[in-house]
Amino acid sequence: MTKFYSLILGLGFLLVVGCSNNKSITGKSNPVSNENIAYFWGKVALDATANDTERFSPRPTITSRYLGLIFTAVFDAWSVYDPNAKPVYYKNQIKIKGDLMDKEVAISYAAYRTLLEYYYSDSLYFKDKMLELGLDTDLNNLISGSPAQIGVSAAESVIKARYDDGSNQYGNRSADKITPYTDYLGYKPKNTPDLNTDINRWQPKYFISKNGERYSPECLTPYWQNVRPIALDSASQFRSQPPPQYGSKLLNDEIEEVVNLQSKLTKDQKALVEFMRDGPKSVQQAGHWLMFAQELSVKRKHSLDDDVKMYFLNQVVAMDAFIASWDTKMFYDYARPYALVHEYYGEKIIEGWKGFGKGWGEIKGIDWRPYSPDIFLCPPFPSYVSGHSTISGACAEALKLFTGSDEFDITVPFVSGSLTEPESEWKKTEIYFPTLTQAGEMAGFSRVLGGYHIQSDNIEGLILGRKVAKYAFQFYLDHVGI
Repeated sequence: MTKFYSLILGLGFLLVVGCSNNKSITGKSNPVSNENIAYFWGKVALDATANDTERFSPRPTITSRYLGLIFTAVFDAWSVYDPNAKPVYYKNQIKIKGDLMDKEVAISYAAYRTLLEYYYSDSLYFKDKMLELGLDTDLNNLISGSPAQIGVSAAESVIKARYDDGSNQYGNRSADKITPYTDYLGYKPKNTPDLNTDINRWQPKYFISKNGERYSPECLTPYWQNVRPIALDSASQFRSQPPPQYGSKLLNDEIEEVVNLQSKLTKDQKALVEFMRDGPKSVQQAGHWLMFAQELSVKRKHSLDDDVKMYFLNQVVAMDAFIASWDTKMFYDYARPYALVHEYYGEKIIEGWKGFGKGWGEIKGIDWRPYSPDIFLCPPFPSYVSGHSTISGACAEALKLFTGSDEFDITVPFVSGSLTEPESEWKKTEIYFPTLTQAGEMAGFSRVLGGYHIQSDNIEGLILGRKVAKYAFQFYLDHVGI
């Protein structure tokens, strides 16, 4: 795009803004739900999340931070036009009495700038989305006080504030001061993939790469408890009680439950496991709950203001819930069922899933595995508490608090087995989520069904998540001025 064209487009846009208080860049005078600009950028963020998962494999902690900061920037830009709202990072800004289009433009530029920062691999896609809205993608020489400048400044305030927040996004804490997201705390697992010397601790496992190579992934972001939360006072604020230890009746019972559940998965249970699993093109846990929030937007015909506030609360809660769950995970460094079943059952014959194309049947305890493909056999980090349960419990509670209702009534079509088994085993089904609370509980329970977690991981994760949500909701109320 030439500078001349950029100038003409910018002047034309300002002219439109100056002539109407009722128009929207969406072409709607009163855009609601999937017509509003917050929803639009929510969909773009979900696309970027799915692409990021495809490029880098699942990394739910990192993804949750991206989404949390994107929608914080959107909120901060929007807050300039709301008489009561207080921004999180975009401080000392004068309130402006803008119209709908002003808010839309500010939000769009805030979303665009943060998406470029965090999902930089999709920069061309984001530019196309801006041009689709008739907005200039040149962020230089913006008019001071214009909606575009406010949006960009809000985004850059977030980026600056979170530069050294403990995530190591820019590699500044790495030994080489370059490599992003590397562990700077020096975590070393107590066990190796080949030798389990402490059954209560996490044991890495072997995966099979897309090229057929056998490898053992390192623990994912074992320092994430050091990331600064947005709403919480600290990562350890609600740290969970200790998990059940090897030899206890509770652990014995919960290991037996996992084996029994997984030995007879129904097509609907398989679908739930796969839908909630972080597989190919997955939007991961934070993304799942952004999708669910968008479903609520459509059902309840949300305005732009409604969605800005809901996505902000929803994704801040998801981000902080991940930080809190990692605090508990890394504090206890607890074993997953994959290792525990092997230890408990050994050479004993049990019923289980044999792997791709082999179906269910009799196997030795040491051959038991989660219902998951070889390329992502089991999440590479400690088990207790379940991240899915924590984030799902948190986001479900946050959405319930936001809407004042537990009603959800969402049905998701799904092809059971499509992410795990041969095509001949696939079956169409539907996953029904009656309430928000049940949706959170179903997400958590899916991890027990799949063999990734025991019930203690799930239940304590749900409890932790709800604590995070209730605390963060007060933070939210303060920032919306209620």
